[in-house]
Amino acid sequence: MSSPQYPRVGIGIIIENEKSEILIGKRKGSHSPYYSIPGGSLEMGETFEMAAIREALEETGLHILDPKVINVSNNLRTFKESGVHFISVNLYTNRFSGIPRVMEPLKCEMWQWVSPQNLPMPHFDASEYAVECYLKKDFYRKL
Repeated sequence: MSSPQYPRVGIGIIIENEKSEILIGKRKGSHSPYYSIPGGSLEMGETFEMAAIREALEETGLHILDPKVINVSNNLRTFKESGVHFISVNLYTNRFSGIPRVMEPLKCEMWQWVSPQNLPMPHFDASEYAVECYLKKDFYRKL
């Protein structure tokens, strides 16, 4: 199967706990060895918020509430590495229930709460850009 000749839409979710830490996963498979916030692809007919709620539940088992769009990123580092071009819409919430757990063991080996100022490396570009914009309260990171 060949890659599409146009960018795809990704969804990233910054989930913040009461200690101001964010949820980060260690990826396996196609995004190995990178760390990343939860996320995935926007599906046909979904709103950004619906996709964030679905992806958070599918990947982490968390039920998130009221996610808000906070920034977008053009993920050219991933494109240069893999030939797959994503535009990511990133959302934020600090409202959730549950305890994070690995729901997709073939895609993620673990979830951890970390300081957003001290991300584990190597970090997936879309996630790194999302957290950078979140910390700077910026909507877009110009490359």
